[in-house]
Amino acid sequence: MGHLPAQSPAIDQTIRHDWSIDEIEAIYRLPLLELMGRASAVHQTHHNPNDVQKASLLSIKTGGCPEDCAYCPQSAHHREVKLGKEKLLDPKAVLAMAARAKEAGADRFCMGAAWRKVRDGAAFDAVIEMVRGVRDLGMEACVTLGMLETRHAERLAEAGLTAYNHNLDTSPEYYSQIISTRTYQDRLDTLAAVRGAGIDLCCGGIIGMGESIRDRASMLHVLAGFAPHPESVPINALVPVEGTPLAKRTPVDPLELVRMIATARITMPKSTLRLSAGRTSLNREAQILCLLCGANSVFYGEKLLTTPNPEEDSDTALFAALAAIPASAAQTAF
Repeated sequence: MGHLPAQSPAIDQTIRHDWSIDEIEAIYRLPLLELMGRASAVHQTHHNPNDVQKASLLSIKTGGCPEDCAYCPQSAHHREVKLGKEKLLDPKAVLAMAARAKEAGADRFCMGAAWRKVRDGAAFDAVIEMVRGVRDLGMEACVTLGMLETRHAERLAEAGLTAYNHNLDTSPEYYSQIISTRTYQDRLDTLAAVRGAGIDLCCGGIIGMGESIRDRASMLHVLAGFAPHPESVPINALVPVEGTPLAKRTPVDPLELVRMIATARITMPKSTLRLSAGRTSLNREAQILCLLCGANSVFYGEKLLTTPNPEEDSDTALFAALAAIPASAAQTAF
C-alpha cells in the first residue's frame, strides 16, 4: 500500500482530455475493490452494462511482415517462429467467413493484413472490396493494415469502413524496447489520417511486455488525450509466442488486466473497451470482472489473427452466465 496517495484521486463523470500521467497512475494503483467500484459506476453511466458486443477477427494476409515488433509471430525478423506465410485471401472467401461470423452472433468483422503500410494496387483494391462486402452484410467493418496515408484513408472511408485499428502498443517511453522499424510518430500520423477521413479510431495496446505501471499510465495518457477519445480501445495481454523475443515473458496476472480496463474506463468513459488478446488465460470469473469494470466487447472465434482465442463453446457458456436467470429457474435456484 506504500505507493497509494494519502487521499484517493477524485473521479467524476466528466469527459476529460487533460489527464496527467500522475493522475492516471494514481487511479491504477487504487485499492482494487475501490477501483472496480468507481470504474463500474462510470461504465453504467455511459453504457448499458448488459450490452457486450461480439467481434470477429480474421487474418487476411499472414506472415512476412517487415516490422520487428517483439511480440508478433508474423514478423519476418523472428525466423524461429513456426508460422506459415500466406498470401492475401480472396475477397469471396473472406466474405463467406464474415457471413458465418454473423450467423454465429458477431456484428463487427475485423480484418488484419501483415503489411508495414498500405500501397496502391490490386491488394488494396481487394481490401476495399472486402470492406464493401462486409458492410453489405449489415456488419461493422474494421481493418488493420499498418501505416496509411490520407488518400488511402479516404478510399477506405468511401468504401464504408467503420473503424481502423492501429494500436499504440505501449508508452512513448517504452516503445523503443518493443519496436525499432517504425516510430511512435509514425503511429500518430496514421491515426491522424484515419481521424481526418472520418473513420472511427480503434486504438489500444498490450500489457505484460516488461513495461512498468508508469508506462501503462503513459499509454492511457496518450489515448485519453485524443479529442474525441478513440471510439474503440482494445486492451490486450501479451500472448508469449515461441520464437519471438518475448517468448519467455511470464503471463500477466489477470487482476492487472482488470486494473488496466478499469483505469481505461475511468479515463475514457464513452469508448468501447475491447477485451482482446490474452483472454485464453482468463477463467470465466476473471473475464466477468473485466466486463464489470468496463469492457464491453470481446473477440469471438477460435483465433485472433495468429494467436489462440477461447473456443465458441467457452464463449457460449460465458454469455449464458451473463444472461438473466428466467423466473422459473429463479424459483428453484435457492
